[in-house]
Amino acid sequence: MASKAHVLLPGSKRGKDPDATRVGDVDPNEKVVVTIGLTGPKLPSADQYVGQTLTPTELAQKFGAKQADADNVAKSLAKFGLKVEDVSLETRSMTVSGTAKAMEAAFKPGLAKMRSARDGEYRGRQGAIQIPAELKGVVTGVFGLDERRMARRKSAARASASHASTLSPLGPADLEQRYNFPPGDGAGQSIVIAEFGGGYFADDVAAYCNKFQRSVPNVQAVAIDAPAYTLQQTLALPPQQRREVLGDSVEVMMDVEIVSGLCPKASISVYFSSFDQRGWVDLLNKVLAAKPVALSCSWGLAEDDPSWSANAVAAIDDRLNAARLLGITTCVSSGDDGSGDQIDDGKAHIDFPSSSPNALGVGGTMLTNSGSTISEVTWWESPGERAGGGGATGGGVSTVFSRPAWQNVKVKSLNAGSIDGRVAPDISSLSGPPLYDLIFVGKDAPNGGTSASAPLWAALIARINAKLPAAKQQRFLTPLLYQNDGSGQPVGKSSSRDITSGNNASNPDPGKGYEAGPGFDAVTGWGVPDGVKLLNSLATI
Repeated sequence: MASKAHVLLPGSKRGKDPDATRVGDVDPNEKVVVTIGLTGPKLPSADQYVGQTLTPTELAQKFGAKQADADNVAKSLAKFGLKVEDVSLETRSMTVSGTAKAMEAAFKPGLAKMRSARDGEYRGRQGAIQIPAELKGVVTGVFGLDERRMARRKSAARASASHASTLSPLGPADLEQRYNFPPGDGAGQSIVIAEFGGGYFADDVAAYCNKFQRSVPNVQAVAIDAPAYTLQQTLALPPQQRREVLGDSVEVMMDVEIVSGLCPKASISVYFSSFDQRGWVDLLNKVLAAKPVALSCSWGLAEDDPSWSANAVAAIDDRLNAARLLGITTCVSSGDDGSGDQIDDGKAHIDFPSSSPNALGVGGTMLTNSGSTISEVTWWESPGERAGGGGATGGGVSTVFSRPAWQNVKVKSLNAGSIDGRVAPDISSLSGPPLYDLIFVGKDAPNGGTSASAPLWAALIARINAKLPAAKQQRFLTPLLYQNDGSGQPVGKSSSRDITSGNNASNPDPGKGYEAGPGFDAVTGWGVPDGVKLLNSLATI
């Protein structure tokens, strides 16, 4: 119950972490840093500004927060001993620091030390938080009080090559040929890769590019809310932490190597942030400032996971909305756990942020061969073919985000009584066997999952953007896939190879999934790309 001096913050309620137990009180003198969301003009719906790109100045003027609101927050929180570290009116954010005791007085979160087998010890909370009454309607969220994990890699373990196939893992030239990339090397383009764990190992990128006779790119590793570990720093960590960082780094390096091999002349940045709700918000704030043509994100969580707070989902989606207004296409993997998405309740689920209408949801395929015939089908592997269980592309119908008008497809939710929600993925590319030919810590390390499909699409978008007329560049791709091109067909249909075989039913539970079929579906979207056709189609709209 809020006091007269405080009011409940709408959307701040968090459920209990089912994998964690309370182990003690938080040190009252512990330093805590939070990101506070500020109110601002209502952002446009997904059906507004389609095909239009704003400048950063236009975005700030139309949708930024007010300085007066930031000043009021700073004045109010100073009474509790909290200090404003940074203000960004453009992203409607403030960074505030102080002791845990001061945070408790200001927001009444009921902080506690928690421990889980998965995440170790962390600072956590449950229930709603409160804000000073004078900030009602001004503060939209307080992120960083709870450090529980809200970002996971789609694959539970490195993908396996045990699926019956005699094909070899694919390198850059193989991918360019399979998906008909337009000529180029990404020169003049900027790509950001989002990471919530792991480190960046420069020697592996150099070895990978040398192996495939590609230029070694200039990659910048940027620490936001988490360290950007080098290999040397990683190996010097305590044993348990070293294992965790190395495990995450396997997939970090997959992202970077795929982009590096396909866009070696692009400006490539890898942003490292913490895997909690604040980490998502802060990373996206930095992306908005950088304004790349594409952001690759291979992390997520089921959109209806009870650990999300509603205002965190809204804050992340607001920043994805701002990104698409700047012409940034955020390529997000749809998941490696099928329609169950690691929630075992008998219903179909979809991963966030791929379920956002402000993102490009990327699904997964695999190659099969019978004699000399190679077919590309939905990625689905039965239990035992991948360490930790089967793997299948995510996808489905959102229960959180309404279907935008531009997504005029006929796909019904498998869940009774569900809304007519946003459908993802929008498109797909290789995730499963025969995997991607990669290097990790100097050794060959084939890998895959939809975590690999997202950076491939980010690289393809950069290659296409470089070839488009200036007036057609830097546009948010997703709604354009559903518009008719010069042939009178949707861009997604005319520029993709349809994947009509397979499903994404999870294993072993809940066993409910969507079926691939002719045309658009909730398993592989429009299908896999023909890059040259996509370039030509986008040039007509």
